[in-house]
Amino acid sequence: MIALTAGLAAGPALGGTNGTADEAVAMVKRAVAAVAGEGRDQTLAAVNAKDPRFVDRDLYVFVWDMNGTTLAHAQNPKMIGKNMADITDTDGKPYARERLELAKQKTSFWSDYKFSNPVTKKIEPKSTYCEAANAMIFCVGIYK
Repeated sequence: MIALTAGLAAGPALGGTNGTADEAVAMVKRAVAAVAGEGRDQTLAAVNAKDPRFVDRDLYVFVWDMNGTTLAHAQNPKMIGKNMADITDTDGKPYARERLELAKQKTSFWSDYKFSNPVTKKIEPKSTYCEAANAMIFCVGIYK
C-alpha cells in the first residue's frame, strides 16, 4: 500500500508533459483578457518575458498582428518582429496564410499543421487555437 501511494503521488509530476486543448484555449483567453485589464504593451511584454500565465510545458502564447508579423512570442524571442505570412509547414501547407484568412472571418478557430515540438525536438502534428481580438491574433498550439 505504501508503494502504491508513493507511485500515485509521483504520477502527476512525471506525466502530463503535453498541454491539452482546454489548457490552450484557457491560455489564449488569459492573454486576451490581459490586454483588456493590463493594456496591450504590458501584455505583449509579459508574453515576451515568459510570464508563467503565458507559457507552460509545450504550451506558449504567440501574438501576430493581422498581417502576420509576430508581436510577442513566449517560446522564441527571435520570432518577434518577423512576418510569418508566407511560412509553410514541412508538407508545404501555407498554414500562416490560412490562419490570417480565418482571423478575418472568425473570432476564434483551430488551425492544423506540422511543427517542431520544443520538448521533443521532432516535427509533429500540431493544432493551434487562435482568437482575433484588438487587431491581433492570439494563439497557443497543442501537439497531437
